[in-house]
Amino acid sequence: MGDTRAWLTRRTPVHWLTLSALSCVGLFLTWFWGAWSGGLDVAETCTLLKGQKFDDAYRTEHWREPSRLFPLHNKCNASYDLVPFWINPTLVLLALLAVGSLVAAVWTTVVRLRRFWQGRRPTSAL
Repeated sequence: MGDTRAWLTRRTPVHWLTLSALSCVGLFLTWFWGAWSGGLDVAETCTLLKGQKFDDAYRTEHWREPSRLFPLHNKCNASYDLVPFWINPTLVLLALLAVGSLVAAVWTTVVRLRRFWQGRRPTSAL
């Protein structure tokens, strides 16, 4: 545990904020990729590009699925999803990395401020 704390505090808060910001950018780009994986015409994408049967009855019954923010799904039929399999796990990992990096930035800032103020305390003369 001591080695982990030492490793964390050697990194500056700017390091952690940069990692958090990059994770947020990656999170947005991955979400955008998944959200637009079906294109504008899902029926055409399913039949022409993916070679899958477009099931209009399934899409009508599950009309909310393509418009959800998470988890991302855009299914042609009950068995084929246009959103790649890796999108949703990547979204979770990037979100955890962004939050964890933000927590580490706050923690390293608190540790550095505490050390700074302890160094500025006047020493009592004995």
